[in-house]
Amino acid sequence: MKAAVKNKRPPKRVGKGGRPTKAREGEISDQILATAGAMFANQGYAATSVEQVALACAAGKDTIYRRYPSKRALFDAVVERLRIKVLERLDDVVLAEKGEPRTQLERIARWFLTINLDPELVALRRIAFTEAGLKTESSSPAAGDPIFQRLVDIVAASQAAGILQAGDPTFIAMQLINAVVVGPTNEAMLGRSTYASTADQDAYFEKAWALFMSGAQPR
Repeated sequence: MKAAVKNKRPPKRVGKGGRPTKAREGEISDQILATAGAMFANQGYAATSVEQVALACAAGKDTIYRRYPSKRALFDAVVERLRIKVLERLDDVVLAEKGEPRTQLERIARWFLTINLDPELVALRRIAFTEAGLKTESSSPAAGDPIFQRLVDIVAASQAAGILQAGDPTFIAMQLINAVVVGPTNEAMLGRSTYASTADQDAYFEKAWALFMSGAQPR
């Protein structure tokens, strides 16, 4: 007869009645935030309830409230999730492709236009402007923001390479955002589809970029 194996613990349960693993916890949170983000964007803040989000993503209301104690906390988490994904896209897609400073500067400027016209970001920003006390990232990000800081760093590199004139790189980066991003973003915020297509964005960017460079290049 085989000897009994001692001190062998049963495997942890991850299904019903067991605690989810950390990976599963992350998946649940991401599912909740993705669902909430889509509902906030499509329905607005006031028309979206935690109960609706729970029903749509098949998560218990208590599960959501354990993570996000109020609808405002849920909305803030949705915005933060989007901000993290935007930063990941910037690092993985835009800055991963190397090139000389002017090429990188033009690439990241075009990317800023694309991301600021993203329908979900526009919808969440519109909510922030219409609902008292709610805030999302503006189309003119503040100094210190990690996304904006990537642009400042490339501006500084372009200055060192003699492509842009000397001066405060943060100020120059803000002028680039104003030239390239603010006008189309305002159009989108008003519900207009002026720059909805890639072709229209390209046409606007080409003119805005040329105007910016005409004033920012060394004289």
